[in-house]
Amino acid sequence: MEYESQLKEIVKDRYGKIASENSSSCCGSSSCCGGNKSYSVMSESYESLKGYNPDADYGLGCGLPTKFAQIKKGDTVVDLGSGAGNDCFVARAEAGETGRIIGIDFTPEMLSKANENVKKLGFANVEFVKGDIDNMPLDSDLADVIVSNCVLNLVPNKQAVFNEIYRVLKPGGHFSISDIVLTGQLPEKIRSVASMYAGCVSGATEKDIYLKHIQEAGFKNIAIQKEKNIIIPDEELKYHLSDEEAAIYKKDLNIIQSITVYAEK
Repeated sequence: MEYESQLKEIVKDRYGKIASENSSSCCGSSSCCGGNKSYSVMSESYESLKGYNPDADYGLGCGLPTKFAQIKKGDTVVDLGSGAGNDCFVARAEAGETGRIIGIDFTPEMLSKANENVKKLGFANVEFVKGDIDNMPLDSDLADVIVSNCVLNLVPNKQAVFNEIYRVLKPGGHFSISDIVLTGQLPEKIRSVASMYAGCVSGATEKDIYLKHIQEAGFKNIAIQKEKNIIIPDEELKYHLSDEEAAIYKKDLNIIQSITVYAEK
């Protein structure tokens, strides 16, 4: 538990700084790994999606889960790790005025940004609550749809998160989650660097284990909606690996993947 608490504090501190500086992490458009160039290593563009608000987009995702989430008018949608509210505002465009959108985040600075954004937009049916996604401050059987973008990999106990998702979803509800997974062994040096952990890579688990967590939580009709390989640029690798270690890593460039996975309760 102490280990989990320490990692949570690392993540909370990093994303608090991101919100305060209005910058982004290794998941998004700028480098937190020591380089000076900008990259779009993980993130995908939301700009074509209805409801997109640039003030809420820090480029911290690794997919477009809300695009695949099959949200209907009137749905109650929960976004895990909602940040400045990007996915919540896209979800609201789908659920409409009769829907209810709830964002959960444990970073005070992100919650402050999200509340500023929703106030500017004037949405009465979008709310943000403080909490951990492995112990949500929400009632059971509440949500029709749960979404999340590149957040579960930051949580040490992923099984607890999927158990909570199952609890909070209504019977017949579903989730669409984008996340980072591994198809092989990531060099230990990358795993051990806290900044990379907060940057979405080193907290990732193997794909088969990730999907097993979903199954063990009780979900059915599990399907991968989209997947892509994540290629870390050489300029990023050099801050963490020797030339020899980088060469070993690059022998298998599909070792890090972004997946968007769907499942039903």
